[in-house]
Amino acid sequence: MKDFIVLVREPDGRADEHTAEELKLHREKWDNWFAKYSKSGHFKGGSALSLNGKIIKGVDATVINDIHKIDSEIIGGYLLLKAEDLNEAVEIAREIPVFEFEGYLEVRELQVDQE
Repeated sequence: MKDFIVLVREPDGRADEHTAEELKLHREKWDNWFAKYSKSGHFKGGSALSLNGKIIKGVDATVINDIHKIDSEIIGGYLLLKAEDLNEAVEIAREIPVFEFEGYLEVRELQVDQE
């Protein structure tokens, strides 16, 4: 099995308007996904990310008091998966309910040093 990271990219939720029922159903779908893939051994961890952060960039390592955004899009969190290959990781990630709130995912294999 190989290790993969799934970057969750989504609109900044502070600007979105969803009903309490929509949010409840969305959370239940996430909980079901976590339960299914934790039990199968494919889900290995992850976390939502806060909106508090800093960017360090440039040859002078300039610090900017903000997070990376494109328009209102942010990286909202990450998930760590175990899968046989990238295709299996993608199929697992396709079930993540981020798409219903206009989010999208980037699935990448973790580079592991060969000793």
